[in-house]
Amino acid sequence: MAQRYVRVKAAEKIYYGLLKIDRTVQVLDAPPWLKGQPTDVILDPNQYQTLAPCAPSKIVAVGKNYANHAAEMGTPVPQEPLLFLKPPTTVIAAEAEIFYPSQSERVDYEGELALVIGDRAYACTPEEAHSKIWGYTIANDVTARDLQRQDGQWTRAKGFDTFCPLGPWVVREINPDARLQTFLNDSPTPVQTATISDMVFTPDALVSYISQVMTLFPGDVILTGTPDGIGALQVGDRVRIEIEGIGFLENTVAARSLKSD
Repeated sequence: MAQRYVRVKAAEKIYYGLLKIDRTVQVLDAPPWLKGQPTDVILDPNQYQTLAPCAPSKIVAVGKNYANHAAEMGTPVPQEPLLFLKPPTTVIAAEAEIFYPSQSERVDYEGELALVIGDRAYACTPEEAHSKIWGYTIANDVTARDLQRQDGQWTRAKGFDTFCPLGPWVVREINPDARLQTFLNDSPTPVQTATISDMVFTPDALVSYISQVMTLFPGDVILTGTPDGIGALQVGDRVRIEIEGIGFLENTVAARSLKSD
């Protein structure tokens, strides 16, 4: 089994660590992409809370990066990567709740492979970009579809708090033909299924392209696009995204009003 790098909270402190088979966490002295090394500190399963595996300064997402998804949206495949940003406040951990905003009447799941950047990337070639990808995790690019269509641009529709479940951990390598699948509730039939090799633009190409626009920093996240099969979520639903070689990311949907907590 590939090593699984996690970010956890214990005794009001946040740690990066290695998740062991017995669910204990060996604490690292720094984030792994900053050359964090194992320490002698071991956290038992009842001592920590699992967080999203990184805390990115920015989340750069890619739209319509699977041809079948572009077709189901009624648009051609973009000639260049179609970029948008999700704020860091969208990030939540596995098992956390996705809050359904009162402003929307149609909120969709979008299962995606996420890249975690390990080194500062600026104006990289695709060949150089490969070494900038530290690892891989799973994301759900939750989208208020009605607001996306209404606004004509995507900031509000993609930017609600909790709209980027991420995790549960990061692995260093992934098979280029790994399968991505999304499941709803208890159905054994996936609503989305594709191999990541079906992407129009590869991870290396995406990192290179984005780095021509903005500097990427260690811990930043790139969402590589979703395959076809997107659909609506309802309050009470449970959505699970699986990627071979990583694991699964599962979250439930809850109602949220406009009032502050």
